[in-house]
Amino acid sequence: MMRVHNFGAGPAALPLEVLERLKEDLLDFAGTGCSILEISHRSPAYDGVHTRAISRLRSLVDGAENHEIVFMSGGARTQFSAVPLNLLSPGSSADYVTTGRWSELALSAARRIGSVREVWSSRDSGFTTVPSAGSFHVDPSAAYLHYTSNNTIYGTQFPQPPSAGSVPLVCDMSSDILSRPLDVSPFGLIYAGAQKNLGPAGVTVVLIRKDLLQRAVDPSVDTLSYRLMAEKNSLLNTPPVFAIYVVGLVLDRLEAMGGLLETARRNAEKAEHIYHAIDGSGGFYRGHAERESRSSMNVTFRLPSEELEAMFLSAATEEGLVGLKGHRSVGGVRASLYNAVEMGSVAELVSYMIEFQRRRG
Repeated sequence: MMRVHNFGAGPAALPLEVLERLKEDLLDFAGTGCSILEISHRSPAYDGVHTRAISRLRSLVDGAENHEIVFMSGGARTQFSAVPLNLLSPGSSADYVTTGRWSELALSAARRIGSVREVWSSRDSGFTTVPSAGSFHVDPSAAYLHYTSNNTIYGTQFPQPPSAGSVPLVCDMSSDILSRPLDVSPFGLIYAGAQKNLGPAGVTVVLIRKDLLQRAVDPSVDTLSYRLMAEKNSLLNTPPVFAIYVVGLVLDRLEAMGGLLETARRNAEKAEHIYHAIDGSGGFYRGHAERESRSSMNVTFRLPSEELEAMFLSAATEEGLVGLKGHRSVGGVRASLYNAVEMGSVAELVSYMIEFQRRRG
């Protein structure tokens, strides 16, 4: 079996142990005689999967006793509309911080639904930074403040949540959820597509504070209603059974490996290894993000020319280092270092970077 070093931004690397377990369950899940892909979402076998995934997520984060956990379909992009449809009541307004493409798309979707205000943006700098404390003002009457915690395209990340005062804080945490310790209590709502740190594409995890859930407006589409989905334990319609099952296995592995403190330590070590190579290259490699805003999940950088970048990426693929091409909107190189990416893969990438500069620099 050949396994490459996968630095793809998403769908991203999954832990090898999880993939091996999936192989076992693909034909006969838990003695049912059916594949995990075939069992009913109403069956006792799946009920255990569903309940365990929710329970394991609660055990990994802090402060979730006042939040409901909901599994939804449609990815984070569906949540760009679901959030204002549920939380933006007639006559109210919401505030948005935009630090990249995904938060801009969330803002655009909300504008089609109700009144919103962009309170801060790093657009003029090319999205190289996230806001510092106190750099924007939140309307105290806003329905919520929305931000994206990690920006996969530009390689920036909030070191901690912004202050919203008494305004509910809503976060798109798709690309860094469970990459570091998480206290849920400051958040009104968190949503995260699974395909980076939680599992495969197909399911989105939503954590919503119970009091906010009770105030939510029901959208005209039932499957976009947080209240209805929570009341039905995410079983209002057929959920993405297989994806939820994989999420549960990934959460089991996270806990077995020492929880989120150990995960954060590993992720910081991986990121620092690559940033050290960038900073020590004498300008041959140039990071996109400002140092204080650098992401531990997505390291983005450029080479002296697009020709060299193309050579770098082509030769990297030959070396088994894949998924390194930067997003089409910015170009360059992007190494995504989600939880399942091992330090051994990062070491191989850094060795390749040093050797490439020696030969081409």
